[in-house]
Amino acid sequence: MDDKNIAKDIIKQVVSKIEILEERKNEISNQMKEVYDEAKFHGLDVTILKQLIRLRKKKKEDVEEAEELLKIYSMALES
Repeated sequence: MDDKNIAKDIIKQVVSKIEILEERKNEISNQMKEVYDEAKFHGLDVTILKQLIRLRKKKKEDVEEAEELLKIYSMALES
């Protein structure tokens, strides 16, 4: 097998894997939308839920620092 055929096979494999992952990503995205819709149906604020999820991904120290900066900036606007 020559180099062109090897490269061609590798490209096909990579593209195929990416397409499969894109399909899975779309499926997960749809499932997440359904969960958010369910939360909204139950009266939950989806924006707040998304913020909560983002915060849970961060380190506690980073969250505390951001909250402190938010307070400082808010106080500056009140002056």
